[in-house]
Amino acid sequence: MLLEVTRALVEVLEGTRAGPAALATVIGRSGSAPQVVGARLLLLPEGQAIGTVGGGAIEAQALAACRECLRDGAWRRIEAHLVRDLGMCCGGSMEVFVELVQAEERLFLIGAGHVAQAIAPVARGVGLQVTVVDDREELLEHPAFAAACRRAYDVDELAAAIPTLGPRDSVVIVSRDHQRDEVALGHLLQRPYHYLGMIGSRRKVHTIVARVLRREAALGRPAPDLSRLRAPVGLALGGRTPAEIAISVVAELIAARHGGSGEPMSVVAEAAARARSEPEAV
Repeated sequence: MLLEVTRALVEVLEGTRAGPAALATVIGRSGSAPQVVGARLLLLPEGQAIGTVGGGAIEAQALAACRECLRDGAWRRIEAHLVRDLGMCCGGSMEVFVELVQAEERLFLIGAGHVAQAIAPVARGVGLQVTVVDDREELLEHPAFAAACRRAYDVDELAAAIPTLGPRDSVVIVSRDHQRDEVALGHLLQRPYHYLGMIGSRRKVHTIVARVLRREAALGRPAPDLSRLRAPVGLALGGRTPAEIAISVVAELIAARHGGSGEPMSVVAEAAARARSEPEAV
């Protein structure tokens, strides 16, 4: 049973099984408690429970805590004497810890050039699991990608390079030429994603988007959803170097993650106006 829980847990953490999930673990016991320390129960988002922390009333409490954890993301600890508190026939006591488990958010960089090399460590620093896709294997060995997953594919092989792209994933297209950017964009617009960005000038974006839309129409397919496409990618910070572009791109990724506007947070003008309008306290 523990092996089954562990396999399901790994799948959730890798993103190959839908998450998040709630994990209940026995962290303390005394007397004739029904399970040992380390026993686990995993509650999946669709309601399936894998494993056990002992059955009966203690498991009912653990499942209730797991459901609450899935709703609000907060960890919980259950401490109960099985007879006195729960009316179970076992004579011991148990302590169960409940926590949320979910896969790291993933960022796929299409291209391994200077901009991707600048983005990768910054994105990793804010908790994104980075994967770099480029057919130039020598670039994939760059030290900037040491903590990234590296996949040697060209843009016409993205189905194989990213087989599990999902609605929590982000993708940034920073390939080495316009033609590759267009091929990548045309493919990725047909896939699920949370955020999709493409580097380039305003003129380049107009040209590529128009070509993609014309191609879809010629194929008799509906126009793709462009509402979550960001191009040119990044917030308007004014920087031009790869490092400055990386900060701009990751800042936009953070805003997309948390629903931020990207606007300055300063309230100095508001504070000054209020100070001028209110009478000085005596």
